[in-house]
Amino acid sequence: MTLDERLAPAPPTSTGPGAAAGEPDTGAAAPSDRRVGTLAGVAAYALWGVFPLVFHRLRDVAATEILMHRVLWSFVVVALVLAVRRDTGWVGVLRHRRPDGARRRLALAAACVSLNWLVYVWAVAHEHVIEAALGYYVNPLITVALGIVVLGERLRGPQVVALALGAASVAVLTVAYGRVPWIALVLACSFAGYGFLKKAVAVPATTSLAVETALASPFALVGLLVLEVRGDAAFLHGSLGRDALLVGLGVVTAVPLVLFGIAARRIPLSLLGLLQYLTPTGQLLCGVLLLGEALPPERLAGFVLVWVALMVLTADALRDGRRARRLAAATEGQVGA
Repeated sequence: MTLDERLAPAPPTSTGPGAAAGEPDTGAAAPSDRRVGTLAGVAAYALWGVFPLVFHRLRDVAATEILMHRVLWSFVVVALVLAVRRDTGWVGVLRHRRPDGARRRLALAAACVSLNWLVYVWAVAHEHVIEAALGYYVNPLITVALGIVVLGERLRGPQVVALALGAASVAVLTVAYGRVPWIALVLACSFAGYGFLKKAVAVPATTSLAVETALASPFALVGLLVLEVRGDAAFLHGSLGRDALLVGLGVVTAVPLVLFGIAARRIPLSLLGLLQYLTPTGQLLCGVLLLGEALPPERLAGFVLVWVALMVLTADALRDGRRARRLAAATEGQVGA
């Protein structure tokens, strides 16, 4: 798999803030299918973009407890969905060792996404939504870096420029914040690692998500019981609305994933990759316009550098995709002749 193929959130194993359902079908699609897919993709990324508003309502609950509820109720929801579909494939992945090491990889993926969720929830509760949004802007650049470090890939000139701009943005933001922007870097690295691990597992994304949450759920359940015994639990010790929102985190996680799965089967990965920037943009707007976080000029300069890097990276990926399609068409023409 090439570096450019990993830059887009290609299902079934890559994600938005989660995992997508269904297998991709990025070939020719009817105009109506493409419209449905585009609307579903916009809706999925837009919903992920307003996640800060959801978690901000839970800011008086410890981030670790929110994480445990999200893991547990996400497992309940996805297991119910798969039960309705009479899909038990996830049980086999969970119980049996496979030559591709699926269970081990998904366990590592579960650890990555748990770290990602924990830091994100903590960031929202402590008024760092803007820095969290930066993490998802930086994510494609970290994916490129993974290609170099892990796979030994050689970069094209525009990709080198994009990485240099990304490094410059981190330097600028370090000066602007007076510290390394660790929230953004942890979110970007954990999410990039999560996607990298999941792409190596040849199972549908709903199966993958079921296995991940099944592996993490025992820890979440024990943790919640410990909090309850110690008297530190927020669940069932506050308003009914807060309890409902904690339980509803499973649905909050599942709905955009379903929409993402619909989009992934109906629109090209190039379009899906462009739509992914709706999520950090929505989070940035939530932080600035709705939650009142400051974005002074010196921090804005760091964001501008990241945006320019992403423009360079996206333009190069699109150009390389067109070149690959022309080459494929020429090859088919020669075979046909």
